Amino acid sequence: MEPIVSAHNISLSFDQGHNVLRDVNFELLPGSFHFLTGPSGAGKSSLLRMLYLSEKPTGGYIRMFGNRLDDMPKKNLPNVRRRIGVVFQDFRLLKHLSALDNVALPLRLVGGKKKQIIDHVRELLSWVGLDDRMHAFPDSLSGGEQQRVAIARAVVSKPLLLLADEPTGNVDDKMAIRLMRLFEELNKMGTAVLIATHNEQLISKFSHPVMCLDQGRLQTNRDKAA
Repeated sequence: MEPIVSAHNISLSFDQGHNVLRDVNFELLPGSFHFLTGPSGAGKSSLLRMLYLSEKPTGGYIRMFGNRLDDMPKKNLPNVRRRIGVVFQDFRLLKHLSALDNVALPLRLVGGKKKQIIDHVRELLSWVGLDDRMHAFPDSLSGGEQQRVAIARAVVSKPLLLLADEPTGNVDDKMAIRLMRLFEELNKMGTAVLIATHNEQLISKFSHPVMCLDQGRLQTNRDKAA
């Protein structure tokens, strides 16, 4: 089976010579599910930024969906991004759109049918506990509610790859487990999932393998199912 993502000796350095990532190698297979952990400043967010194409490695290269990203023409990058769902730490919701319209946006951009979009989005927002907040705008939502809208938006189009940066950081333990179950359901439908989190207690409740970044290096996977 060909990996959906493979990183080959990727490094990331700042102008001051600080190495954020050093010689990182890993593969993500279609339908796989991994946690990415490590202390603050270990490079988790930097690695995710490279995977959703907002940062380029200063060394090595990444293959995604069978193509090297550094060889890919810029005009092809939007097609790659459309296959990726991203949950950002800062949510990045559009303030002029309601929760429902924020979540519906990825489907509208690809020309989905209006009624099917609305029905699907309503069901998803209900699942994350936002039945009564669908028409609220981001500024009127709590941090935890914004987090759930951002997650719903990331998964609504059933991407081939889901990248989530601390997706449960603003919700209580009960909702964190519920959101993890949503990620698992998406994973069962074929989406590869990579979740960056420092929440070891949350990780311990699931049997998915763990990749650990420490001082810019990726440690050997901890396969918790073993």
